[in-house]
Amino acid sequence: MNQKPFLKWTIDTIRDDKSLMHWIEERKFEWVPLAKNTISNLLKGQAIVILTDKEREWFSNYVINTINNPYKNRPALPFFELKNFYPHLDLIKDSKDIDLIYDMLSISFEQGYSIWYIGSSYSERAEVAKRRDDNFLWLLDEESQDSFYLSSIDELLDLKLFQLFRLFDKTISAALFSEIDLSA
Repeated sequence: MNQKPFLKWTIDTIRDDKSLMHWIEERKFEWVPLAKNTISNLLKGQAIVILTDKEREWFSNYVINTINNPYKNRPALPFFELKNFYPHLDLIKDSKDIDLIYDMLSISFEQGYSIWYIGSSYSERAEVAKRRDDNFLWLLDEESQDSFYLSSIDELLDLKLFQLFRLFDKTISAALFSEIDLSA
């Protein structure tokens, strides 16, 4: 089977999927390296630990309930919510507390892990995710390198979250079934 280069596959998928809007294609060069890194790590056996700000906890629940839906006809994937491992997230005070969380995750996931953070860049929870450069960050109201920027005042924010997740989920399937070349 011929694998498509990741960027080309992403553009074709965005254009062919009627539920994905043009705004993602306009930001493909921000999206592709972040998604490629996260999916490459996932395929190497790393877990994805989801963390959100309080306002986006509903989205984390959606992802967890959707990502391993048995109708997708693919292997179950190691996605977990950090709040289920550490329910005291809102008691984090300093970098020592964050270090303890990273220690716990390192012990829990011997193959490695990355944190997928969705939410305000000003949340205390964001500080946990910002600690490592290889985490998958969807940051609200902060444009920073190695993150995907979204605006909290965008009236289409929730829809954009669903669209980004749809693209991410389709990308995972394409990678699992060797439809894309993550090295290209």
